[in-house]
Amino acid sequence: MSTSDWEQQSPPAEVTVPRSYELILPPGWVRIPLREGTKEALERILFSHMEQVPEGIPRDDAMRFRLDTRRQLERQARAAKRNGGLDLYLPVLPRGGIFLMASFIVAELPIGQANVMSQQAVISELVNEGVPGGTAAEVDLAGAPALRRAYGSTLEEEKPSSAPEAEQQAALPTRRVDYVIPVPDDPGRWISINFSTPGDGDIDSEFTGVLVELFDAVVSTFKWRYE
Repeated sequence: MSTSDWEQQSPPAEVTVPRSYELILPPGWVRIPLREGTKEALERILFSHMEQVPEGIPRDDAMRFRLDTRRQLERQARAAKRNGGLDLYLPVLPRGGIFLMASFIVAELPIGQANVMSQQAVISELVNEGVPGGTAAEVDLAGAPALRRAYGSTLEEEKPSSAPEAEQQAALPTRRVDYVIPVPDDPGRWISINFSTPGDGDIDSEFTGVLVELFDAVVSTFKWRYE
């Protein structure tokens, strides 16, 4: 189980708002906090969770693989933090000798319509807007309405045309799923859970679909904590 805390604005004395959330993670997945403790979490992952390396990597190259992975995780964490991220989640142990290419980010998402629209109205409007090439639907999460969006992101959308050619070629189309969740009794404050995976290179394959189902199963365990 993973729990996370974040700073909250002071609500009225008679109102109790969540101070954190919980998720149950699959085996081999870890949480990297982005507000504080990021460096320590990366150290634990590097030296405690990554005893195994993918098949085909010589033993002598194991430490270099771990250090390269550390640099990649640091880049992901910095990018997620810049976008308001609270926590980054990703698999660090191989499944069947294969490292999964997938991750999701929990982030603050201030929609800023606390005095204009109810949370239900915001969700309904976002559902009605839809998603180009994808789907948007209202779902029940932690006993309250939330938004789920699913769509594919093409290589061109992943990398701007001004990016170096080698970087553009390294990018892969990804399958994305976003959940947008209102914070109870705290109008105008929301969090998002954003999943991304290139799957096996085919974002419409059965394997990619299994990864999406795994993510949906993780999100279904989402709970607010009030301690």
